[in-house]
Amino acid sequence: MLNLERLRTLDALARHGSVSGAADGLHVTTSAVSQQMAKLEREVGQQLLAKNGRGVRLTDAGRLLADHAARILSQVELAQSDIEAQRGQVVGEVRIGAFPTAARGLFPAAIAALRADHPELRVHSRELEPEQGLAGVIRGDLDLAVVLDWSNKRLPVPGGLTQVHLFDDVPDVAMRRDHPLAGRSEVDLEEFADDDWVSWPEGEFCHDWLMFTLRSRGIEPRIPHLAAEHHTQLALIAAGLGVCVAPRLGRGPVPEGVALVPVRHRMQRHVYAAWRTDADRRPSIRAAVEALRAVVGPAS
Repeated sequence: MLNLERLRTLDALARHGSVSGAADGLHVTTSAVSQQMAKLEREVGQQLLAKNGRGVRLTDAGRLLADHAARILSQVELAQSDIEAQRGQVVGEVRIGAFPTAARGLFPAAIAALRADHPELRVHSRELEPEQGLAGVIRGDLDLAVVLDWSNKRLPVPGGLTQVHLFDDVPDVAMRRDHPLAGRSEVDLEEFADDDWVSWPEGEFCHDWLMFTLRSRGIEPRIPHLAAEHHTQLALIAAGLGVCVAPRLGRGPVPEGVALVPVRHRMQRHVYAAWRTDADRRPSIRAAVEALRAVVGPAS
């Protein structure tokens, strides 16, 4: 009989493409992955992995069994969802991830409410960028991810996921109080064509959005400073090192000497929750979504 955990290891290898990637995804050591695969090969009586340079690749038999493993694991997820739904109780474990400002702005109140309302539910949370959050849900590392996209640049969402909109976050432009535009009630991005920008790290979805947005307005941005944390970005602004886009979600106290001005052509970050459709009936996921919605309020 095929062992479910070994099939899960094979599925992780197929999705990640390497032993180290599978180990990271499963939160185990590389030797544990190799041991599970060796046992699975003995169980099926066929070679599932072959050397490929310094790494490994799936053999034809490995790919065939990996396809079956993905379907088996999906059926297991459905079975777990149906059992939880039949019981109707919010118990067990739920693993949630969110991009940093959502983790800071939503998770403390939402998780506290979940603990108070459902004491038998164990909640585990992680900070992850939107693409990483969606990948974690697809892989099964997360049960639910809070992700974002922008009104003019959407985040590609893989198939097999259910999404629900939580709210829209409206950002401002942050600048020093002595900036010529600091006293305005509204600004246009084109007015910052000669300013240096502080942005998110290269490769992050929001950095790509900023580059796309400024270039679509005819601005080739100068970005000498990159920082993942908005508090760090605002500290750089306070030091007179440029301007930045400052979302309102999870913003917290603004440093002395920093002005925030709304953008005339309204920019919006769409914030939503995503989970695997085959886990749709799990009461724990529904409870987590309800807790997040309660934090953002009825106006969302």
